[in-house]
Amino acid sequence: MKRILVSNDDGIDADGIRALAAALEAVGEVTVVAPEREQSAASHSLTLHKPLRIYERGPRRFAVSGTPTDCVNMAVHHIMPAPPDIVVSGINRGANLGDDVTYSGTVSAAMEGTLLGIPSVAFSQIMWRPTPFDGAARFAADLVRQMLERGAAGEMLPPDTLLNVNVPDLPWEAFRGVRWTVQGKRRFTKEQVVEKTDPRGRKYYWVGGSDLEWEGNPDSDHSAVTQGYISVTPVHLDLTNHDALRRLRDWRLDAGGRPPA
Repeated sequence: MKRILVSNDDGIDADGIRALAAALEAVGEVTVVAPEREQSAASHSLTLHKPLRIYERGPRRFAVSGTPTDCVNMAVHHIMPAPPDIVVSGINRGANLGDDVTYSGTVSAAMEGTLLGIPSVAFSQIMWRPTPFDGAARFAADLVRQMLERGAAGEMLPPDTLLNVNVPDLPWEAFRGVRWTVQGKRRFTKEQVVEKTDPRGRKYYWVGGSDLEWEGNPDSDHSAVTQGYISVTPVHLDLTNHDALRRLRDWRLDAGGRPPA
């Protein structure tokens, strides 16, 4: 039986991870290792300056006093008797579209799995209106099953690549389909930081207070979900701009009299 590691950034008691783990029980042996409390926007951070604690919450169900990245590390290197065949993160409450992947703890759990050489996928559901996670969990089970089958047949994901999935807040029968997408891009405005005043007259600030604006790329993850499609984006961990590297080699840089190599 295939070993499936499930994690998230909303915490072990979140409805999304419960729905995901339950759906994946039909696919393989599920082990849940998730933060003991919400770690949204934790990004790809590791806890290095304080000890971590593990709390067993049930059979193959563990809470960790750290980040999503900590959880995947602890699961692979300490908790699970053998490494998982796949790392599945989510289902996040809210989108992880475009630039959000750089902040997201949900996506970072999948990034850590990818860095450890394990096929990984992150699931998020848009929450513009209250919608159960049933449809997203059903799609997650189908995709994870196919990933495992393709992996067994030698059709692995490309190196250093994870899948980032965003699901509209619609019931299963209302999905228009699935699109392979590119990472979208937000337009940042000054209103991203909202200034307020507390009862004692001191200023405080909320980050991300305004509605988001997006560039209108029809192939983007944002365009797909706003049209009712499930978005699946392959995310590559190599952040090198190889085209820029080729052009920048012509720059005349000096390091103590030695030209660039």
